[in-house]
Amino acid sequence: MNQSRLFRTFALSASAGSLAWASCAIAQDTAAGAELPPVEAVEVDYADTIIVLGSRRPDRTIADSPIPIDVIGSEALQNSGATETNRLLNNLVPSFNFPQPSLTDGTDSLRPATLRGLAPDQVLVLVNGKRRHMSSLLNLNGSIGRGSAAVDLNTLPSIAIEQIEVLRDGASSLYGSDAIAGVINVQLKKRQGGRAVASYGKYITTLRGVDQVASVAPTTGASDSPVITFTGEDRERNDGETFTMATNIGLPVGESGYLNFTAEYKDRSPTNRSGPDPRRQYSGVGDPRETTLTRYNHRFGDGESKDLNFVVNAGADIGALELYGFGTYGVRDANGAGFYRRSLDARNADFANGGAPFYPDGFLPIIVSEIRDISGAVGVRGDVAGFNTDLSVVYGTNRLNYDVEDSFNTSLGGLVSHRRFDAGGLRSGQTSVNLDLQKNIEIGFAQSVSLAFGGEYRDENYKIIPGEEQSYINGPFSFTNGAPGGAQVFPGFRPNNAIDASRDSIAGYVELDVDISDALNVQAAGRYESFSDFGDTVNGKFAARFEPIEGFALRGSISTGFRAPGLAQQFFSTTSTNNVGGVLIEVGTFPVASPVAVALGSQPLDAEKSLNFGGGIAINVIDGLSLTADYYNIRIKDRITLTENLQGTDVVTILTNAGITGVTSARFFINGIDTRTQGLDIVGSYRVPDLGMGDIRLTIGYNISDTKIIDRRVFSGFTAQRLFARQESFRLTDGQPKNKLNIGLDWDYGIVGLTARTNRFGEVFLPSGVSSPQRDDITVAPGDAPGDLFLSPKWITDLELRIKPTEALELAFGANNLFDVYPDRLPFGTVDGVNFGLNNSFLPYSSQSPFGFSGRFLYGRVAVNF
Repeated sequence: MNQSRLFRTFALSASAGSLAWASCAIAQDTAAGAELPPVEAVEVDYADTIIVLGSRRPDRTIADSPIPIDVIGSEALQNSGATETNRLLNNLVPSFNFPQPSLTDGTDSLRPATLRGLAPDQVLVLVNGKRRHMSSLLNLNGSIGRGSAAVDLNTLPSIAIEQIEVLRDGASSLYGSDAIAGVINVQLKKRQGGRAVASYGKYITTLRGVDQVASVAPTTGASDSPVITFTGEDRERNDGETFTMATNIGLPVGESGYLNFTAEYKDRSPTNRSGPDPRRQYSGVGDPRETTLTRYNHRFGDGESKDLNFVVNAGADIGALELYGFGTYGVRDANGAGFYRRSLDARNADFANGGAPFYPDGFLPIIVSEIRDISGAVGVRGDVAGFNTDLSVVYGTNRLNYDVEDSFNTSLGGLVSHRRFDAGGLRSGQTSVNLDLQKNIEIGFAQSVSLAFGGEYRDENYKIIPGEEQSYINGPFSFTNGAPGGAQVFPGFRPNNAIDASRDSIAGYVELDVDISDALNVQAAGRYESFSDFGDTVNGKFAARFEPIEGFALRGSISTGFRAPGLAQQFFSTTSTNNVGGVLIEVGTFPVASPVAVALGSQPLDAEKSLNFGGGIAINVIDGLSLTADYYNIRIKDRITLTENLQGTDVVTILTNAGITGVTSARFFINGIDTRTQGLDIVGSYRVPDLGMGDIRLTIGYNISDTKIIDRRVFSGFTAQRLFARQESFRLTDGQPKNKLNIGLDWDYGIVGLTARTNRFGEVFLPSGVSSPQRDDITVAPGDAPGDLFLSPKWITDLELRIKPTEALELAFGANNLFDVYPDRLPFGTVDGVNFGLNNSFLPYSSQSPFGFSGRFLYGRVAVNF
C-alpha cells in the first residue's frame, strides 16, 4: 500500500516517543517524591451529566431531558478490545447496528452503521456539537445501507473522545437534514494529562460448519468437478493481527485554555473466513494442479487496513470570549477482495494468446481504497450583549481513491493489459457556518425560560474523478470475443462519469425550553431551510417532561423532519461488478438527470420527509439506579432507494442508444417507498452500594424495532417489484436484528478491574436469492419462498481483566466474542429440494450478520497515564 511504511515509521516514532516521555515523567516525579495524579476516565452520572444535545440550554442534564439520550463516557470506550468506534457503539447502544460485510467493493473499507433500524444517512453525526461531513463512498452492493452514504466514525479514535451522546429522537427542527433516526454527538477531550496505549490482538478461532480439506482427487472428465475428501474437523484460523499505538496529551493554555492532541496508528492484517471451493479450477482433464491448488482461494472477511489518525482540540480565552478550534486528519490504506476468477474462467482468458489463461492458476482481484479524511473548525463563543453566542466555521472533506490490483482487462489481452489499475476516485466536501444565540429570559408563569435562535449556511460538493483509460476501456476483444471491458472486479470511472456538483443551503431556527414548574418542562422548536437544488422545508418539534413524583417522569415528543437527497444519490455514475443471484454481471448506475435514467422514467429527487412520535418513562427513584423506556414511531415519506438492476431487451436498447457498451442493466435513485418504523428502547444502569466488594456498575439495554413498507411508487410501465423487489425490500425491513439486548458489568477493586459485556442479537431474515417465481414477488411473506433463510439469535460475550500495578500503569487482557460464536452456516448445494448453488460453500456466512463473522479475538493492552 502506498505510504504505509511511512505511516508505520511515523506513528511508531510518535507513540514510542510519547511512551518514553510518560515513563521519564513518571520516573522524575517519583524520584522527586511527588504524588502523580492519575488521569481518570470519565464515568457517566445519570443525574449530573450535562448534555448539549436536544436543547441549547447550557444546564440541561440527562436526568431532566424530555427526550431519550444515552451518554457513553471514556471509561466505557477504553475498557474494550475493539479499536473501532463503530464496533464500540455496537456493543454499547442497543439500537445501534454495525454489520461488517465483505465482498462489497469499497464498503469493505468504509463500513456504514445504523440507528433504530433506519439507513446510515438518516442519523446526523456531530463533533463538539458541529455537523460532521459525510464520506464520499456510496454503498451500492449487497449490504445494509444500500444506496446511502455515511459518516466515517472510525476516523475518530476512542482515546480522543471524552464522551459520546446518542439522541434517540427526530431532531431536524434543531439541526437540519439527516436527523431522522437521531443524532450522535462526539465530544472531544479537553482535560489535562495524558494517556499512551499500545495493544496487540489476533483472531484465534474455529469456523463452525466449514470443512477442512484432506485431499483432492484429479478430474476424470471434460466437465466434472474433483472429488474432495474432508478431515471431518472444522477449519481453524489464527489471523487478523491488529496492532494499535495511540497517545492523548492535554496541556494547559493560559489560566483557562486547553490544548488536547491525539495520535493513533492501527495496523490490521486481513482475516479469511472462506470455505473450500468445490468447483473445477482447470479445463484440462486430470490436470495435476487440481489436487494441489488451495481450495480456500477466496478471501472472505476483514480486509487489510492501515490507519493513521490525528485529532486536536483547543481553546483559549481572549478577553470575555473563548476562541476555539478542533480538527481531525485521517489516512486509511485498506483493501478488500473480489470474487476469485478460476483458471478456466472466461474472464481469465488471454485472447491475444489463443484464449489461454492469463493467470495460470486463476486470480483474486483486490480493490485498494486510499481514504483521506480531513476536518477543521474554528469559532468564538461567549457572552455578547447578554446572549450566549457561538459563531463557527467548519470544513470537512473525504477523499477516496480506488486502485485495482492483481487484475486483468480481458478485452485488451495479455500483451496490453496492466495488472494494476488506477480506477479513479470520489470526493465529498462540506463547509458550514453557524451562528447560535441563547439567553435565559423571564416569563411570568414559568420558573425559567431558555430562548435560542440562530442560522446556518452550508455548502456541499461532490466529485467523481475518472480512472486511467485501461481501467474502464472496452478493448478489441470485447467486440471479437465478447470479453468484458475494464479492470476485473471494479471497472474504473470513465470520463463521462466525471462530475463536479455543488449545492448550498441556508437555515434559521428558534427554540424555547421552558420549566413551567419543578415538575413540568416543555420544549418547542422550529426550523426553516432552503436548498438550492430541491427547494424549501419547514420542520417543527414539541416535547414535554412531567415528573409527578420525584424520580418518576413521563416524557414524549412529536416532530417532523427531513433528509435532503445526497449529492452522490443524484450524480453518482459508474459500472461495477455485482453478484446478483450468484451470477456476476456488469451493472450501470446512472445519474438521476442522465438521458438513460430520464428515458427510464426518473424524476428529480425530493427530500425524504418524516413524522416522529415518541413517549416513555424515566425512573430515578433509588439512589444509583436509572431506568428509561421509550416507544418510537417514525413514518418516512418519499424514501430514496436505488432501483433494482433493471434488465431486459428494453433496457439494453436504451443503453445501446445512449452509447453505453458492455453494460447489461441499469439502475438509478428514486423516491421509491414510504416506510413506518416503530419500536421500544429500554436502558438501565445501577451502581451497587458499597458493600466492601469494590465499585460495581451494572448496565442493561434492550431495543425492539419493526419496519414496514407502507407505500411504493410505480412509473413508466415498471411494476413495484421490478423497481424495488423482494430481496432489497426485505433487506431494508428485516435485514437488521428485530431485537437486541446489551448487558454489562464493570467491577473495580483495588488494583484489579473487570469488564464483562454480553449482547444478544435477534433474528435476521435473508430473503431468497434462489431462482424461483417467488424470488422477486414482494407479496410473498418471509419464509414462504424457496431458499428463504433466517439467522438465529446469537449471544456474543466480551471479557476484559485489568491490573494496575501503579497509579500510572495499567495492563489489560481480554477476549471479544469469548465463546467463538458464529452466525448460522449458510446452506449450499441442494438442501430439502432447494438448489442453493455452490457459492455458499466458499462464502459460508452472511454479510448481514449484525456482529460480523470473524470469531474470537484475543488481545492484550498496556496503558500509561501521565
